[in-house]
Amino acid sequence: RKESSAASDVYKRQVLIHEDDDSDKARALLYLEHSIQDGRVVSRSGARRVVSRKMQFVTVDETGQTQMAGDAPYLDMRPATEEELGLIEAVRKADWIGKDLEQKAVSYAISSLVPQHFNELKSRKVGLVDKTRNAVKQRLTSEIAHWGYRAAQLKAQEESGRQPKMNSMKAQARADDLSARLDKRMEELEQELKLAPKPPIVVGGALVIPRGLLNRLAGKESPERNAAVIDTKTSEMIAMNAVMEAEKSLGNEPRDVSDAKCGYDIESRDGKTGHLRFIEVKGRSAEADTVTVTRNEVVKAINSKENF
Repeated sequence: RKESSAASDVYKRQVLIHEDDDSDKARALLYLEHSIQDGRVVSRSGARRVVSRKMQFVTVDETGQTQMAGDAPYLDMRPATEEELGLIEAVRKADWIGKDLEQKAVSYAISSLVPQHFNELKSRKVGLVDKTRNAVKQRLTSEIAHWGYRAAQLKAQEESGRQPKMNSMKAQARADDLSARLDKRMEELEQELKLAPKPPIVVGGALVIPRGLLNRLAGKESPERNAAVIDTKTSEMIAMNAVMEAEKSLGNEPRDVSDAKCGYDIESRDGKTGHLRFIEVKGRSAEADTVTVTRNEVVKAINSKENF
């Protein structure tokens, strides 16, 4: 963890421009690393095995409002030019940039992002471990029964005075060894279910300047542009409402997550199967001839092919 003064310098030096953001409020983007470990010990020091490590991104604005920034928000941003750095000099010197940004980001991650990461992993892990446990138990139990029965056969032959190629003690030893292997594997699988989240760690950050703020500082703001922004927001709202209603009519359970900037706008759960889908909504006015898909949305789609 950096000292707050050092952290402040980092955000003042690392400046990213968000071209597709028409707002006029700067914000800090913090990169956090979060890990989850299970119950298996992997070193003499007693360290437990890390089974999932994830980069998470959080934004904090000048009012202290903190929210999720998506899977890879930096893909929709670019480094500021020297000219742009001059325009935002006053913004970079603002007091809020050095006020406990990392503490706020970590607190938000602990309350919102860590539980989500943990629950996602746990749901997958429980199913995988149950499947593995059943397969291992079926295979080893069958082998144990085979060698136990074989040992009994060999024992009977020995007692009748015959000399079998394998003695009964060796066959019984194999059965005992397999039984020990089964117990050990069951214990290992049990330890794999003992998941525990580690505290998130801030590994970096940047100051994000939206295009709207940059235009205002450069004196490029115009009534026409403001009207276009308002019209776009209206179209997006109409589109969101239409998709939400369509999902409900299909018996699904949609949830608006557009403010979370997670690479999609609606999280909808299938009313019959419980399957979760991520829906990105695009709404434009009748005169518009383009639709913009951000890199963050593309990355989310690639990483969630079956759900997006």
